Amino acid sequence: MTAPRLAPEGLDLLRSAGARAIFLSDAEDVAEVEAIMSREPVDAVISRTVELSARAINACPTLKVISKHGVGVGNIDVHAATARAIPVYTTPGANAASVAELTIALMLAATRKVGWMDRELRAGRWSRAQDGLELRGLNLGLVGFGQVGRRVARIATALEMSVHVFDPAAQRESERFEGVVFHSSLDSMIPISHVLSLHVPLNQATRNLIDRQRIRLLPSGAVVVNTARGEVLDEVALIEALKDGQLHAAGLDTMVSEPLPAGHELSSLGNVVLTPHVGGSTSAALSAMALGAVRNVLGWLDGAPPPSESCVNPSVLSLISPQASIG
Repeated sequence: MTAPRLAPEGLDLLRSAGARAIFLSDAEDVAEVEAIMSREPVDAVISRTVELSARAINACPTLKVISKHGVGVGNIDVHAATARAIPVYTTPGANAASVAELTIALMLAATRKVGWMDRELRAGRWSRAQDGLELRGLNLGLVGFGQVGRRVARIATALEMSVHVFDPAAQRESERFEGVVFHSSLDSMIPISHVLSLHVPLNQATRNLIDRQRIRLLPSGAVVVNTARGEVLDEVALIEALKDGQLHAAGLDTMVSEPLPAGHELSSLGNVVLTPHVGGSTSAALSAMALGAVRNVLGWLDGAPPPSESCVNPSVLSLISPQASIG
């Protein structure tokens, strides 16, 4: 278990199956993960945020299955797992409501400068932001239209925003979403997006997807919200645009370096709202992800594999059979 704890619902399910759960003492210690994997006969890993490296995967000959506690697998060396025919599962949808709600919270806090006013009041200054933005009537550009993006779209529509989407995988479904404008290219959507919100996984195609050129395509005074992965966004270019006034504000739950280093420039900007990668960290979402991840690994080990749609490397499924083996 690449974390110090698991929601009780998931832990109870593991224990009822007779599984022994091994937890990290430090949620960010890659070396501890590798050490445990090299000395323990681990059958399955439930992966949180710390890196699950090729070294860790290859150090454990008994490893049979990995499940992400969430959906983003950027911290897992999927290539190394695939090379060993180890399926890597996710828990899609388990934290969608939680992430969508934080997206809207960051959007509101950034447009109305809630964080800055809070800090001013605590410092004894009655500073009132006079340049807050109303979301009503603004164009929301969603990069990615999976379960989180769709929830954000519904809330934004209720706030009387105009919702625009770029997601090639969702184009064929566009007729299902009344009032949502689908764009055939990202560069056609960005220039009209007063608020740009990111909802894509991290992979080779999405790394630095919102680069300096695309940030400069945004309308003057735009807002950027990122609850996806920090590496999807060119952080240096974002900071430049926030400092020179091209962007009104940003709301970030994810950063390139996590935890955010002390003294990082993002933390010094008054027009940035930061949260420490907690989009899926409500009690309801943590419970759902824990249950989903446990069911994934127990299902595989018990010979009742999860749906292939939840597997990020489905090519391995045809090479192996689930094994009933819990150690």
